[in-house]
Amino acid sequence: CAVHCLLTIVIVSALGVGGHFLLEENIHRIGLLLALIVAAVAIGWGLLRHGRMLPFAIAAGGLALMAAALVVPHGANEFVLTLVGVVLVSLAHWLNLR
Repeated sequence: CAVHCLLTIVIVSALGVGGHFLLEENIHRIGLLLALIVAAVAIGWGLLRHGRMLPFAIAAGGLALMAAALVVPHGANEFVLTLVGVVLVSLAHWLNLR
């Protein structure tokens, strides 16, 4: 789980830097989509292993916000939706570990 979290941060950060330098907003969307898929698999696996609904429910809300960020125009709204979604998914991961 720690490796997953660290690799996700490194990959998403690298995609963000690439998007800034390439001035291509789609790289952010691709990175966000990949993070969404990885988080969904990890949280689903946690639900199957532990059977606890609270982390799954919190993660589902975070993933929904991250998904919403994929359909709004690139800018402040996308950033806020992504940030709040990532915080919720991180909280769900933390709860899953407990």
